[in-house]
Amino acid sequence: MRVAILGSTGSIGLQTLEEIRRYPERFQVVALACGKNVDLLASQAKEFGVRELGVADPEDARKLEKILPKARVRHGPEGLAELASLPEVDLVLNAVVGAVGIFPTLSALRAGKRLALANKESLVVGGPIVLRERRFTDQIIPVDSEHAALWQLFLGAKREEVARIWITASGGPFRNRKEEELAQVTPEEALRHPTWKMGPRITVDSATLVNKAFEVIEAHHLFGFPWERIGVLLHPESVVHALLELQDGSVLAQMATPDMRIPIRAALTYPERLPPPIPLLLPGLSLHFEEIPREKYPAFWVVLAAGKEGGTAPAVANAADEVLVQAFLEGKIPFPAIAQGLSFVLSQHKNGPAEDLEAIWEADRWARKMALMFVAKHPRGG
Repeated sequence: MRVAILGSTGSIGLQTLEEIRRYPERFQVVALACGKNVDLLASQAKEFGVRELGVADPEDARKLEKILPKARVRHGPEGLAELASLPEVDLVLNAVVGAVGIFPTLSALRAGKRLALANKESLVVGGPIVLRERRFTDQIIPVDSEHAALWQLFLGAKREEVARIWITASGGPFRNRKEEELAQVTPEEALRHPTWKMGPRITVDSATLVNKAFEVIEAHHLFGFPWERIGVLLHPESVVHALLELQDGSVLAQMATPDMRIPIRAALTYPERLPPPIPLLLPGLSLHFEEIPREKYPAFWVVLAAGKEGGTAPAVANAADEVLVQAFLEGKIPFPAIAQGLSFVLSQHKNGPAEDLEAIWEADRWARKMALMFVAKHPRGG
């Protein structure tokens, strides 16, 4: 299997390469791309003998060309799209961070590649556009733990027998904090996720549950279920990743240790399952499930409403969230201002159809400007 890994220097990309090292006889890495971590990308290219490379900007491309003069280096969204459609690629793992990930997603699908999708923004900002390009039923294999769990559950259940699908959320590091304490939490505290090891933005999004709202949007598009038949449960143990509630009252659950190597391996080796196992210790295991309190996680409900509204609203929510999370990480705004900023930007947005990438990017640019305006007017301690 010849694999292109886009986002190879991030958390998902690093764990993907870890899995590929485990099965050297089954996989060949033929393309790699990252954002700005040129030195690590160069090291990966040398280790795996990869010459087809991509980075975010031209300056880093020139730097990489000096390090690896025999490599063919691309840059920007167009470079990602080109790597995703290379003739020698069988499987594209898209772990790019942000809405720019939609470019290689569409390119891979149009080229008939199987797509292991970790870039949830592709479906959040452009779900209908992406699904129009899907060439065969199992072309998109989700890598998000919850969607990978739903995918696996649906392999053993008839769709017409499923009354409701559920995904779970740990609740993040502030699950047990009082609402009045959240204004004082620090970026360092927000980045201490209790169960998962992830990148900075997605870790903060897990604290606000914005990430979970994105996952509901993703599930809506990927599995085609109406909003009222998709539920979310707080589950602090992060052991049950998804559930199918059947029409006879039975519930099927996918359980696994909270380790992203499991869904990554499942996507790489589909339709097989390969050892060694990443064990889940069942004796003494306790499981707890709760509803999401509206007052504790306001950002979840704001973004979910944007998803239900559709059009360019999800793209606006995604872009605004990216700006607001970065502002929080830089100490510019307090933690509750992320939800407040999302509500402000979306309240100012005049929604329209997301018919093509141009409409999505116009909404993205507008949302970033509005979010920066909000940040300037709501400084931390101001």
